[in-house]
Amino acid sequence: MFVIFGASGKAGRATAAALRCAGQPVRAVVRDARHGASLAEMGCEIALADLTEPASVAAAIRGARAVQLLCPVPINDKHPESMMRKMIDVALDALRENPPAALLAISDYGAELPLNTGITRLFHHLEQRLKVVATRLTLLRSAEHMQNWAAFIPAALASGVLPSLHLPLERRFPTVAAQDVGIASAALLLDAPRSGAPRIVSLEGPQRVSVNEIAATLSEVSGRAITPYALPRESWTPTLLKAGLSDEHARLITDLYDVHNTGKIDVEAERSERRFGVTRLREVFASIVSKREDK
Repeated sequence: MFVIFGASGKAGRATAAALRCAGQPVRAVVRDARHGASLAEMGCEIALADLTEPASVAAAIRGARAVQLLCPVPINDKHPESMMRKMIDVALDALRENPPAALLAISDYGAELPLNTGITRLFHHLEQRLKVVATRLTLLRSAEHMQNWAAFIPAALASGVLPSLHLPLERRFPTVAAQDVGIASAALLLDAPRSGAPRIVSLEGPQRVSVNEIAATLSEVSGRAITPYALPRESWTPTLLKAGLSDEHARLITDLYDVHNTGKIDVEAERSERRFGVTRLREVFASIVSKREDK
């Protein structure tokens, strides 16, 4: 049995679908039963679990041959760091008590860095904690998801301006489509490492992009002129707070981009395998814009 946490999300759903296409039994773990219907139609067994509830997590992994752990940053929590650390601890306790033969954790570029990298620091904590589980461990470090730009697209289409914390605007950085993360995860789960050392895989899209190119792509697919705008550093926190983020969540993001913009968050070249998704930014943006226009 392959147990997939976060199965209702874009990456998790793609993992579940790929495994089912390969004829594998899948237990899709969701927090809300309403999110399980389409997964059940794929032939998945549905398990309800919350990563803050030890009993439900323990039940979800029972009998697992392999587990995909996706531990999201709880964006709606006032204290996302402490809540994510709690989720990691709950998952760790369950996995140590009943370790599967293989475990894959979806992590983040830069998770190897023992620095104040904001959100990425939480994935550093995740990786360090999971190394004590008696299993064949794969760490799938994902570049920034292309779909993250969806939060900025409505305002950009309305105003013609795409603000960015990525600086400078011409610097290229790695991104990846969420569904490509799920597909890569499924392949790695089916090819679990045989040695005791963790397998580290870095995944990004077919080409790196700059904010200038991101704005140009949005202009192309929407038919509207979109201008990229480098948000001044002193405006970052006020802008994030105005968008409804908590003080702590805003700090995690500003800490991340303070390091990201130095170029330090990238592939761990000496230890990491490299893989590349096939989905291009234009495909992702075209889908996002099309769904908005259909409403």
